Amino acid sequence: MPEMSIDIPALKRRMGRVGVWTWTLGADSVAAEREAAAEIDGLGYGTLWIGESPRGKEALTHAAILLGTTRRLMVATGIANVWARDATAAANGANTLAEAFDGRFVLGLGVSHAPLVQPRGHDYGKPLDVMRSYLDAMDATEYEGHVPEPPPRMLAALRTKMLELSAERAEGAHTYFVTPLHTSRARAVLGDGPVLAPEQAFVLETDPTRAREVARRYMSFYLVLPNYLNNLRELGWEEDDLADGGSDALVDAIVVWGDEDAVAARVREHHEAGADHVCVQPLADDNRQVVDHLRRLAPVLVGS
Repeated sequence: MPEMSIDIPALKRRMGRVGVWTWTLGADSVAAEREAAAEIDGLGYGTLWIGESPRGKEALTHAAILLGTTRRLMVATGIANVWARDATAAANGANTLAEAFDGRFVLGLGVSHAPLVQPRGHDYGKPLDVMRSYLDAMDATEYEGHVPEPPPRMLAALRTKMLELSAERAEGAHTYFVTPLHTSRARAVLGDGPVLAPEQAFVLETDPTRAREVARRYMSFYLVLPNYLNNLRELGWEEDDLADGGSDALVDAIVVWGDEDAVAARVREHHEAGADHVCVQPLADDNRQVVDHLRRLAPVLVGS
């Protein structure tokens, strides 16, 4: 680990109890997402989480854009793919952002998925070994800048071994495509100290048919990836639940739908199960809808 330690209780306070996870911002123009990020900043959400894909904005550069247009908001990568840059570049990039933006950056790291990594020319190998070696190399990097506190690290983790590594070598775990039951189990593995930050997708729609149609479009990408499927099986879901876009029960467990109170109730379930920070993901078509849904939710999630 870096020589300087991170005050984890202070980190939890800075991140806030509720944040935002979105792909939609990154798919829009830089000008449009700057405007959306500034409004999210003003709504009172604690942290803005961004993903990374081979067809999208590079994660650390993207984080810099968002940090530069916000004043209070923490920005976290959810996740920066370890196959996209070597460990030295990740360490130096994260330190640069921490130095430039007053410690508002959180480096979320993940090993991604074999079907997404192999087309890049990499051998996926053993994910746990890959992550451990990557963290070793990051810790061996000597940064010559002036960082008051090292940037916090969060690991994308679903199952026991990666969760344990998150507690040992990072400030906590970022879980994705999970349920409150998983949050409870993850907290038991992590122990009391590390940050636990699950993502929670939602649809502001009270009609079950329309809501589940939106949810299934979102879930279709994830229900073919082995890491997510294996995690769901471990949680007790049967093969029939995982087929054909997911059973109604699985859809309702992964994506909360309904009115603002329904979304707030699911967020409370995660908190009661041991989450420190829940990042809500609006399943919306564009930045205008994302911000509108977050604005509607702010009074029940962050008290705005």
